[in-house]
Amino acid sequence: QVQLVESGGGLVQPGGSLRLSCAASGSRFSVYDNMGWYRQAPGKQRELIGIRAFIGFTNYADSVKGRFTISGDNAKNTVYLQMNGLKPDDTAVYYCYARVGRVEYWGQGTQVTVSS
Repeated sequence: QVQLVESGGGLVQPGGSLRLSCAASGSRFSVYDNMGWYRQAPGKQRELIGIRAFIGFTNYADSVKGRFTISGDNAKNTVYLQMNGLKPDDTAVYYCYARVGRVEYWGQGTQVTVSS
């Protein structure tokens, strides 16, 4: 069983930056596994932000390309989400995601609010 613990959410002004972290425990990851981030705004479906494979490459949703960056530390089973140029539309609950083999896991979510 994999546990995902997110941190780093909060309130930020438009144009500001925020960095989220997600630490995974309870399993050994292989280069075929991945971790990433999703978000869900009020009244909307959960949407993909990006997925980082342990082998190193990362895919992003078009809506965040150029503003958000996902990085990771394989040794620590940790993935980060650096968010720059935040907009009010980025307000959402941000969820950490991991796929280990064929099993998917989710964090509890962390609130990000972009408001002046």
